[in-house]
Amino acid sequence: MEVLLMNRPTDHVCKTRTLLALILCMWVSMQVMAETENATHLSARPSSLNIGALFTFNSVIGRAAKPAILAAIDDVNSDQSILRGTKLNIILHDTNCSGFLGTVEAMELIENDVVAAVGPQSSGIAHVISHVVNELHVPLLSFGATDPSLAALQYPYFVRTTQSDYFQMYAVADLVEYFGWREVIAIFVDDDYGRNGILSDALAVKRSKISYKVAFSPGAPKSDINELLVGVNLMESRVYIVHVNPDSGLTIFSIAKSLGMMTSGYVWIATDWLPSHLDSLNPPGPDTMNLLQGVVALRHHTPDTDLKKRFMSRWSKLQHDGSPSFNSYALYAYDSIWLAARALDVFFNEGGNVSFSNDRRLNDTNRSTLHLTSLRIFDGGQKYLQTILKMNFTGISGQIEFDQDKYLVRPAYDILNIGGTGSRRVGYWSNSTGLSGNAPEISYKKPFNRNTTAQLYSVIWPGEVTAIPRGWFASPNNGRPPRIGVPYRVSYEDFVVKDKSPPGFRGYCIDVFEAAVNLLPYAVPRTYILYGDGKRNPEYSSLVAQVAQNKFDAAVGDITITTNRTRIVDFTQPYMESGLVVVVPVKEEKSNAWAFLKPFTYQMWLVTGAFFLFVGAVVWILEHRMNHEFRGPPSQQLITIFWFSFSTMFFSQRENTVSTLGRLVLIIWLFVVLIINSSYTASLTSILTVQRLTSRIEGIDNLISSNDRIGVQDGSFVWRYLVDEMNIAESRLVKLEDMEAYIKALTDGPTRGGVAAIVDELPYIELFMSSTKCAFRTVGPEFSKSGWGFAFQKDSPLAVDLSTAILQLSENGDLQKIRNKWLTHNDCPTQLNKVDGGQLSLTSFWGLFLICGIACFLALAVFFCRILCQYRRFTPEPVEADVEEIGPTNTRSRRLLWSTSFKDLMVFVDKKEAEIKHMLKRKTSDSKHEASPSADGQLHSLREEDLSADGRLHSLRT
Repeated sequence: MEVLLMNRPTDHVCKTRTLLALILCMWVSMQVMAETENATHLSARPSSLNIGALFTFNSVIGRAAKPAILAAIDDVNSDQSILRGTKLNIILHDTNCSGFLGTVEAMELIENDVVAAVGPQSSGIAHVISHVVNELHVPLLSFGATDPSLAALQYPYFVRTTQSDYFQMYAVADLVEYFGWREVIAIFVDDDYGRNGILSDALAVKRSKISYKVAFSPGAPKSDINELLVGVNLMESRVYIVHVNPDSGLTIFSIAKSLGMMTSGYVWIATDWLPSHLDSLNPPGPDTMNLLQGVVALRHHTPDTDLKKRFMSRWSKLQHDGSPSFNSYALYAYDSIWLAARALDVFFNEGGNVSFSNDRRLNDTNRSTLHLTSLRIFDGGQKYLQTILKMNFTGISGQIEFDQDKYLVRPAYDILNIGGTGSRRVGYWSNSTGLSGNAPEISYKKPFNRNTTAQLYSVIWPGEVTAIPRGWFASPNNGRPPRIGVPYRVSYEDFVVKDKSPPGFRGYCIDVFEAAVNLLPYAVPRTYILYGDGKRNPEYSSLVAQVAQNKFDAAVGDITITTNRTRIVDFTQPYMESGLVVVVPVKEEKSNAWAFLKPFTYQMWLVTGAFFLFVGAVVWILEHRMNHEFRGPPSQQLITIFWFSFSTMFFSQRENTVSTLGRLVLIIWLFVVLIINSSYTASLTSILTVQRLTSRIEGIDNLISSNDRIGVQDGSFVWRYLVDEMNIAESRLVKLEDMEAYIKALTDGPTRGGVAAIVDELPYIELFMSSTKCAFRTVGPEFSKSGWGFAFQKDSPLAVDLSTAILQLSENGDLQKIRNKWLTHNDCPTQLNKVDGGQLSLTSFWGLFLICGIACFLALAVFFCRILCQYRRFTPEPVEADVEEIGPTNTRSRRLLWSTSFKDLMVFVDKKEAEIKHMLKRKTSDSKHEASPSADGQLHSLREEDLSADGRLHSLRT
């Protein structure tokens, strides 16, 4: 029995075996269903599909794209992991660089029921074909159309598989900013590719601009290009951005070299068309390279992956139509075929079906030979398009993935410098990091940061120079150097004056300008032109307006930088600080018999005297009960108060303080007196020893409120400033031509036809006061802060360069040396030293008085609280009963009682502290013996005992 039981399977084992059998059956069923489903899908896939390719075969891009496309088709068909059972057929059509033929070829191509079209390379043809594929729902994968406007929502079936020129122009803008250029000239072919590829907004973001656009028609003859470049060479900017087709772009450099525009000082930046052309020559000849020495170019950046290296090793074996030429567009064309194939595989796996239907709107007419009915709509085109845009894989050109705007992610460019027999990479540009010396693949591994400082390798520029060209010539090749307007002054000739020796002018302003120009890294030919008749100072605002109107290229002189002027011209960094001041005639104020009262204002005198009396009274109150020196007859006590109060001024008080509160108040008061005495002594010393000058005009506010006449310099902006900003009537203003007129007007004064004051800029006034041996002074603070600068036309690069030069002059001390040469004279005190300005007012001492007053009131409060407490202890109880017995009807008796109580209090306060303490002791002793009289009797006996001597208590009772 035991053996049988051990060999019999248990219930648990049976259940386990049954469960395993069920799982095995389900798995077999699922495998069968999956194989059936796969077979169904494979049977639903067509055996072959047509893909079209549309581009110009005999072109720089086409010669590289054709072998790449054919190689991609072969690779896809030989790869068993993709499009199983479906073969791709490629149908090639040549657009022959013609928009019309390209459109016709596109129509013929789509007649073959293609599911996708690769190309075109031309942006113009892409615009036309995009309308066709939109109607037929055929995705258009373009590896060469870089026009940014093709990304518009108007073209939903256009998918760009290369980089857009939108990013390329931002790379150019970063280059322009990196090298410090402000203006560029754009040279481009006048078609959709050229016009839309030159983005002014990209430069505007970097605070640069395209100063001139040079457009020429596609296929323009050399004579037209030569004429355009001759005009460009006459302009000031020397930075050229060339954005043309690769098949005709070298013509521009050939003509530019013949015109001498490939020499030192010129900058040429070419877009990706130039590297594409050079890469396709393999290698370029010496004649071609001689045309391009020093050119900076941008090339599509493709990572050096193993996939790309294997493809490059195969490239020499691809023999299609002769020797193949290679450039970056070959990589994009190869990846476009793989993108279409991978998307088709996903499309079929997701249940997509390839079918075409007729468009009812396409109807043939009897007279038409165009078989439009052969154009059929791809029914699954919308789904296939969405599948393409969702693809994400790594191709030989890099990451194939699209953002929400249908741009390829991670756009990047190589920065190349062409020189010698080839080109060298000087840096990179990517949309995430901007300019950088590191490859974008390295930057992608780091956190996003565009604030890092760009570092490129050195560039060898045209003319074989390594110094960065300024990119701007002050004297263009039109034979006319810049015209510089100089004011023809008749006064203050230290600043600028006509001279016979070169450059025809001299003065402080001219020397500063010449020194700044000499610091520029390029020569600035210049012609100085007088502005004014030499009889009176010219209007400086008119001179600045002449610069804005292109009658002068610049204005050099003592020109003030004002708000209105900066709206029409650009100023350099100020080379002289300035500001408006008021200058007045002054007279010396001599000392008199009452000079000792001048250190303090009358308010200060009154408050100080009041505090002397107040503190004396407080000390008397605090000391009266316990200090015999503060007791005596009323007249003697009054004299003691006055004597003690004012004797503290000299710290000579003879009365001693014995109370704690009195000593506290006296210590604080003596500290206040010490400060007041010291301040008074210092101020009085200054008044009696320093020369004092006075004027009834105290500043610009006082001058505005008066009706006196005001003098201003002829030709200065001050006239309009006082009228427009200060609201001063023009009838009050007087124009003064020179320094002699200044002296006469101030000396005569308003009563004799002169002026009460002159308002002018500080540099003129300093020179004026020095020349007049300090006979005049300025009053009030300097207002309307400004400076002097050199004026240039708007957006002139010379203004920026000269600002840097002026800062350099200031830092190395040359600016101060020039100032010492022309403007160093006898120094005068600029500001008028007014008498009232030296007086000490209550404002400076109210804190001390506040502290002393608080201490006095606190001491009095403590003192009277103690007195009241003592008095209440000696107040008789029957007094309150008497008040109740009097009743409300006996008003006279109640008043008499209150009067008696107040007099009793005053008598109590007048008692000595020792007597109060003695009475307190007696009351305490009597309270211990219950036989003593009542409280009223005690107070009565105390009053009789204390006041019997003078009889006051008897008279009070009577």
